Amino acid sequence: MLNWSLLQNLLVIAIACSSITVIFIQKTKKFCRNSKCIIIQGFLTNMILGFFFCQTFTNANFIHSLWVGLFSFLGADSIYKSLEGKLSSYTDLVGKKDDTNLPSEISPDSQDHDIIGEIDYD
Repeated sequence: MLNWSLLQNLLVIAIACSSITVIFIQKTKKFCRNSKCIIIQGFLTNMILGFFFCQTFTNANFIHSLWVGLFSFLGADSIYKSLEGKLSSYTDLVGKKDDTNLPSEISPDSQDHDIIGEIDYD
Protein backbone atom coordinates (compact mmCIF):
# COMPACT_ATOMS: atom_id res chain seq x y z
CA MET A 1 0.00 0.00 0.00
CA LEU A 2 1.25 3.47 -0.89
CA ASN A 3 2.01 5.71 2.08
CA TRP A 4 0.20 8.86 0.92
CA SER A 5 0.99 10.92 4.01
CA LEU A 6 4.73 10.26 3.65
CA LEU A 7 4.61 11.16 -0.05
CA GLN A 8 2.67 14.33 0.72
CA ASN A 9 5.15 15.33 3.43
CA LEU A 10 8.13 14.74 1.13
CA LEU A 11 6.51 16.80 -1.63
CA VAL A 12 5.83 19.70 0.72
CA ILE A 13 9.45 19.64 1.86
CA ALA A 14 10.57 19.45 -1.78
CA ILE A 15 8.48 22.52 -2.68
CA ALA A 16 10.11 24.56 0.09
CA CYS A 17 13.57 23.34 -0.89
CA SER A 18 12.92 23.90 -4.58
CA SER A 19 12.00 27.53 -3.98
CA ILE A 20 15.42 28.08 -2.45
CA THR A 21 17.40 26.11 -5.01
CA VAL A 22 15.71 27.81 -7.97
CA ILE A 23 16.84 31.20 -6.68
CA PHE A 24 20.37 29.86 -6.14
CA ILE A 25 20.53 28.39 -9.65
CA GLN A 26 19.19 31.60 -11.22
CA LYS A 27 21.91 33.59 -9.46
CA THR A 28 24.72 31.18 -10.47
CA LYS A 29 23.72 30.09 -13.98
CA LYS A 30 25.85 32.82 -15.56
CA PHE A 31 28.88 30.64 -14.84
CA CYS A 32 27.60 27.84 -17.09
CA ARG A 33 28.41 27.90 -20.79
CA ASN A 34 25.54 25.78 -22.15
CA SER A 35 22.18 24.33 -21.19
CA LYS A 36 23.61 20.88 -20.44
CA CYS A 37 25.85 22.45 -17.81
CA ILE A 38 22.85 24.24 -16.26
CA ILE A 39 20.89 20.97 -16.08
CA ILE A 40 23.78 19.20 -14.36
CA GLN A 41 24.27 22.14 -12.00
CA GLY A 42 20.55 22.14 -11.21
CA PHE A 43 20.47 18.41 -10.55
CA LEU A 44 23.51 18.48 -8.27
CA THR A 45 22.31 21.59 -6.44
CA ASN A 46 18.84 20.15 -5.85
CA MET A 47 20.18 16.78 -4.73
CA ILE A 48 22.75 18.25 -2.35
CA LEU A 49 20.69 21.09 -0.93
CA GLY A 50 17.56 18.93 -0.88
CA PHE A 51 19.35 16.26 1.09
CA PHE A 52 20.82 18.67 3.63
CA PHE A 53 17.62 20.71 3.84
CA CYS A 54 15.63 17.59 4.62
CA GLN A 55 18.19 16.25 7.09
CA THR A 56 18.39 19.57 8.91
CA PHE A 57 14.73 20.51 9.22
CA THR A 58 13.02 17.10 9.41
CA ASN A 59 13.59 13.72 10.95
CA ALA A 60 13.53 11.94 7.58
CA ASN A 61 15.99 9.16 6.89
CA PHE A 62 18.73 9.09 4.23
CA ILE A 63 16.58 7.61 1.44
CA HIS A 64 13.69 10.02 2.04
CA SER A 65 16.11 12.94 1.91
CA LEU A 66 17.37 11.78 -1.48
CA TRP A 67 13.77 11.59 -2.72
CA VAL A 68 13.25 15.18 -1.59
CA GLY A 69 16.27 16.20 -3.67
CA LEU A 70 14.89 14.38 -6.73
CA PHE A 71 11.38 15.82 -6.28
CA SER A 72 12.94 19.24 -5.86
CA PHE A 73 14.84 18.85 -9.14
CA LEU A 74 11.82 17.59 -11.05
CA GLY A 75 9.46 20.26 -9.74
CA ALA A 76 11.83 23.22 -9.73
CA ASP A 77 10.96 24.37 -13.23
CA SER A 78 7.21 24.36 -12.66
CA ILE A 79 7.59 26.11 -9.31
CA TYR A 80 9.79 28.76 -10.91
CA LYS A 81 7.25 29.34 -13.69
CA SER A 82 4.41 29.66 -11.20
CA LEU A 83 6.35 32.14 -9.04
CA GLU A 84 7.88 34.08 -11.93
CA GLY A 85 6.81 37.70 -11.85
CA LYS A 86 4.89 37.26 -8.60
CA LEU A 87 7.80 37.85 -6.26
CA SER A 88 9.06 41.37 -5.66
CA SER A 89 12.61 42.24 -4.79
CA TYR A 90 13.43 43.97 -1.55
CA THR A 91 14.22 47.25 -3.31
CA ASP A 92 10.84 47.17 -5.04
CA LEU A 93 9.08 46.67 -1.73
CA VAL A 94 11.01 49.42 0.04
CA GLY A 95 10.73 51.86 -2.87
CA LYS A 96 6.95 51.68 -3.15
CA LYS A 97 4.92 54.50 -1.67
CA ASP A 98 1.65 53.84 0.04
CA ASP A 99 -0.98 55.42 -2.21
CA THR A 100 -3.83 54.97 0.24
CA ASN A 101 -4.95 58.11 1.98
CA LEU A 102 -5.91 58.04 5.60
CA PRO A 103 -9.20 59.77 6.45
CA SER A 104 -7.29 62.55 8.21
CA GLU A 105 -5.33 63.26 5.02
CA ILE A 106 -8.45 63.71 2.89
CA SER A 107 -9.67 67.25 2.44
CA PRO A 108 -12.68 68.15 4.60
CA ASP A 109 -14.79 68.85 1.52
CA SER A 110 -14.42 65.32 0.23
CA GLN A 111 -15.12 63.55 3.52
CA ASP A 112 -18.46 61.80 3.68
CA HIS A 113 -20.29 62.39 6.96
CA ASP A 114 -23.06 59.92 6.21
CA ILE A 115 -21.02 56.76 6.79
CA ILE A 116 -23.09 53.77 7.77
CA GLY A 117 -22.29 52.61 11.27
CA GLU A 118 -20.62 55.85 12.42
CA ILE A 119 -21.63 56.90 15.91
CA ASP A 120 -21.94 60.62 16.50
CA TYR A 121 -21.02 61.54 20.09
CA ASP A 122 -22.10 65.21 19.93
